[in-house]
Amino acid sequence: MKYNRFIDSILLHRPEVTKPDCDGKKIEQSENCSMSPHFSHESNLADVLDTFRSNLRKKFECLYEVASNKRNPTLLNDIYTELYITESESGEISNEHEVRQIETQSRRTTTEETPIKCNDIFKPLPEQDKHIRSVLTKGVAGIGKTVSVQKFILDWAEEKENQDVHLIFPLPFREINLMKHKTLSLLDLLHLFFPETKEMEIFSDEYKVLFIFDGLDECRLSLDFKSKVKLCDVSESTSVDVMLTNLIKGNLFPSSLIWITSRPAAADLIPSECVDRVTEVRGFSDPQKEEYFRKRISDKSLSDQIISHLKSSRSLYIMCHIPVFCWISVTVLERMLSEAESQEIPKTLTQMYTHFLIIQTSIKHQKDYEKKDEDMIFKLGKLAFEQLVKGNLIFNDEDLRECGIDVAEASVFSGLCTQIFREEFGLYQGKVYCFVHLSIQAHLAALYAHISFTNNNRNVFHIQFSKVLGKIKHKSSKQDSLSELHHRAVDESLQSKNGHLDLFLRFLLGLSLESNQILLQDLPTEMRRCSYKKTVNYIKHKMNKNRSPEKSINLIHCLNELGDDSLVEEIQDYVTSESVGKTKLSSSQWAALVFVLLTSEQHLDELDLNKFIGDKNTADEVLVKLQPLIQETKKLQ
Repeated sequence: MKYNRFIDSILLHRPEVTKPDCDGKKIEQSENCSMSPHFSHESNLADVLDTFRSNLRKKFECLYEVASNKRNPTLLNDIYTELYITESESGEISNEHEVRQIETQSRRTTTEETPIKCNDIFKPLPEQDKHIRSVLTKGVAGIGKTVSVQKFILDWAEEKENQDVHLIFPLPFREINLMKHKTLSLLDLLHLFFPETKEMEIFSDEYKVLFIFDGLDECRLSLDFKSKVKLCDVSESTSVDVMLTNLIKGNLFPSSLIWITSRPAAADLIPSECVDRVTEVRGFSDPQKEEYFRKRISDKSLSDQIISHLKSSRSLYIMCHIPVFCWISVTVLERMLSEAESQEIPKTLTQMYTHFLIIQTSIKHQKDYEKKDEDMIFKLGKLAFEQLVKGNLIFNDEDLRECGIDVAEASVFSGLCTQIFREEFGLYQGKVYCFVHLSIQAHLAALYAHISFTNNNRNVFHIQFSKVLGKIKHKSSKQDSLSELHHRAVDESLQSKNGHLDLFLRFLLGLSLESNQILLQDLPTEMRRCSYKKTVNYIKHKMNKNRSPEKSINLIHCLNELGDDSLVEEIQDYVTSESVGKTKLSSSQWAALVFVLLTSEQHLDELDLNKFIGDKNTADEVLVKLQPLIQETKKLQ
């Protein structure tokens, strides 16, 4: 019996319409500044609600990853795996860059914090006694925030969960951005995005209405929470940013629920006093990783092979706590293992993403389109690099045109590269463009930098710097060597405060290996043989001078992409020897030590610092070096 409780409550109890009051006076025992409910065409209300739920169900029942394969779509319910979500301290915003978080989140899932199920985020924990109106959910890109939102909405639309909520309005920031210069009321906004709601007025304390704002990090509005402009009337027109801030603050429609998702770097755009609960999506725990692979791959033998291979590479297995990376790994490994290809199975990030790129663009199997594919990848790579440098993940028509992409080509690009680059039509008939994940953008950006140098001797950093000065200089004054390009990339990565070039650096170095260049020969790119010794030595030199343990750890990952594990092997021998705490280590060795312990399969339940502090006079220095390790340890001695 659909909607009975909701409909009965509407038909049997309809409070008098009260004029909104913005002077703080109590209205029916609350400070509600909203309109009371009135529904027109009550006899058709059930049909309207049926239509509303049905539309949401159709929109969210399938995963985007197979949007191009409409004949055999993947239903979200078939492969959805519950994510590890915990409650954070309200207002606790991490400034740690995302690459670092990606590698530490999997270990944090082993802590003793109480997990929260996605469908329970508005429910207080057993020991809590508080009303939760607004929730901020943070997590790095690809960790599963949007899929969690999708599952929450689908369960509601299918009448499985949260049936005390009467209406859910999903309003992604990437779509709200398209309304940036519009002036309209909240009522107008909902009618525009959800036309079926024109037959009802649902602003009332009597009913639960949930607004979901997904992707705060993509917001291009000016959210000024210090503004004294107060909006209380849902029918009053104003700018969208003023409307949103008042809705989140509770001035506008205070009885509604608010759910906002964001990457950590942007989470502090919402003041802590406007948030009742902060949750953090931490991805898959180790058991959840295996559960996902077994749901995603019906062949048990093949799923066992894939899990076994990923476990054999610690760096790949750590990345698997990111759901997007699990999907990328399945896409590559399922094909390579099932077809028994003679090529080496990917063991590094660069190898995995390069195979993924080749598969998705079908370069090997569409020789007639080879030139077209080559141009397409190069243009997308240019877009990826230039926007990565600017810190942008979402692009508009102008961004595309600046990279030589005709807007008419965008649909062709998104059609050929559905899993890499996508064109979205918002509810408001607008278009935005993005790469499926920041790691894919970083890989394409690195590929662009590599091809620009190997084919045209162009150093992308020189070009980008020249653009800033207003002069485009395609070639450097002298012919750079590949190692010089690498050195510049290392420097730029170290100077980045938020680490947005760290993953790009790993891919750029990895692409220079001959084995990966052979993979890319269908693009085609020119082979550039070079000695990696200079780059390896330069990285170790920078590690000894660098004071950031996190950035040094990323440089160790870079050495791994170059196939140099000498530093790690050296430290592994040191850890098992009797010289622990007695031998003075260099900064690079300290970084390797932290890397080895963080990436070990053993959980850091307890850490004895005395073991590493030989000279008490250098204790403070040692604590700084071990900071990333200390942060992930439950108990310290």
